[in-house]
Amino acid sequence: MTTGERSGAPGEGGDGRRPAWAGGFRSLVGGGIAVAVALVILDPVLDARDCPNYGGSGNASAFGDERYDLAFLLVLLAWLAAVLVEQALPVAWRNRGAGEVALRAVAAVLLALTVACCLAARLLTVCH
Repeated sequence: MTTGERSGAPGEGGDGRRPAWAGGFRSLVGGGIAVAVALVILDPVLDARDCPNYGGSGNASAFGDERYDLAFLLVLLAWLAAVLVEQALPVAWRNRGAGEVALRAVAAVLLALTVACCLAARLLTVCH
């Protein structure tokens, strides 16, 4: 094989390297870990009986400070944006076919969106 030719092996690029298994999922995994660590540190209320307004009326926050409600939403939106941006970068496409790139992108975005929406819905409505 001369320089510049593509190898005939499936799944390999022109340089003979296999694509990284985490290519296109780095921000999904890294952001998920960051969100999990933030939740451990912030220690939100997960049960309505533990809310400060339990048995009464009014709105309370699942976090110790009401400002964390907005901050948590912004963190989730930043995570989603990072996943979307990573899927648009050519480095996530390296040595992959169009179908695999599209499938991995849809999987990453849907997983991040599902987790973010479920977390936001659960934590931001538990004490309301």
